[in-house]
Amino acid sequence: MTDLVEAAKRAAGQAAVKNHYPKDAKYVGIGSGSTIVYVVEAIKESGIDTSQTKYVPTGYLSKQLIVNNGLTAVDFDSIPEGTVLDIAFDGADEVDDDLNLIKGGGACLFQEKIVALQAKEFICVADSRKLQSRLLSNWKYIPIEVAPIAASRVLGALKELGSISPAIRLNPTALDGAPKPTPLKTDQAFHLIDAPFKTLLTKADVAAGQEGTGKDGVWEVEALSRAIKQIPGVLDVGIFSGETGPQAQARGGTGGQKPVAAYFGMPDGSVSVRKASA
Repeated sequence: MTDLVEAAKRAAGQAAVKNHYPKDAKYVGIGSGSTIVYVVEAIKESGIDTSQTKYVPTGYLSKQLIVNNGLTAVDFDSIPEGTVLDIAFDGADEVDDDLNLIKGGGACLFQEKIVALQAKEFICVADSRKLQSRLLSNWKYIPIEVAPIAASRVLGALKELGSISPAIRLNPTALDGAPKPTPLKTDQAFHLIDAPFKTLLTKADVAAGQEGTGKDGVWEVEALSRAIKQIPGVLDVGIFSGETGPQAQARGGTGGQKPVAAYFGMPDGSVSVRKASA
């Protein structure tokens, strides 16, 4: 069964690269996670000339993935001002019917978001377990990156919004002999709060008459993302929603948080594709 799942993830990576990798790409965003390994593998096996392409990682692990495959890595903060990435590939912890995402289980949500927002197109590649009708159906919490000094205050504010026992994520590899587990630090030296909420509504749910403004702890995806982002001390929220890259460009912007397409490796070895509405 494990071999079949890995084969399906590989097939999803190959399909995503085949259908979306731009000819003569100059800058490509690369996320992290087990499925993105197969995206990089597909790029290498495709015969694409990568000698002039710079790959922008979303964190330490994705940078190692790029370098270990003989590709040229360039940090986001070192690309020339005004540069737009030709495309970005990344995974997700959960994906709903509208291609809203939860990300941040790997502790890189802020970098993942700024890379997606700087790309003409964002493509999500994941395995079938991430494919759900609504966010917080299977995945249990929203990762939130916060300034350490404000963490306690943010925890209180999240409870007021209806979060169920939000908690600071602890470092699973704390040094032996440490008196107690220490908070996990992101690449920005910030902390992460994992905040469980009730299953999130989509815009269609709200249009059908459901209340998504936080009453009884029930939120619509974008409404909750905005509410959390407004809490002082929050750097960013692990909800990716709103516009796709093409939608942002149509109004004069650069890129979007929402992928234009998501590729899922299915348990039977096939690939399921979900595309964003125009």
